[in-house]
Amino acid sequence: MAEAYTYILVCGDGSLYTGWTNDLEKRVKAHNAGRGAKYTRAHRPVRLAYFESFATKEEALVREAAIKKLTRAQKLALIDRDSKKNYNK
Repeated sequence: MAEAYTYILVCGDGSLYTGWTNDLEKRVKAHNAGRGAKYTRAHRPVRLAYFESFATKEEALVREAAIKKLTRAQKLALIDRDSKKNYNK
């Protein structure tokens, strides 16, 4: 069974996009090439700002739904907390 990821992309205009995928690198490249979700096609370039890894697609979908319910400020705090955690290893 393949790993699944939940992610947050920061679009070129500063907007945030949340989704899930089995291949993060391929998904980010697709968004930047205009083959991502309709929402991000007009907001390129995008950069990966946050991701979590899960063992199953179902776990990733549950987390994606929870992240989508967050406000913009809460998503930005999640991104900020994750970046500090990764840089302070």
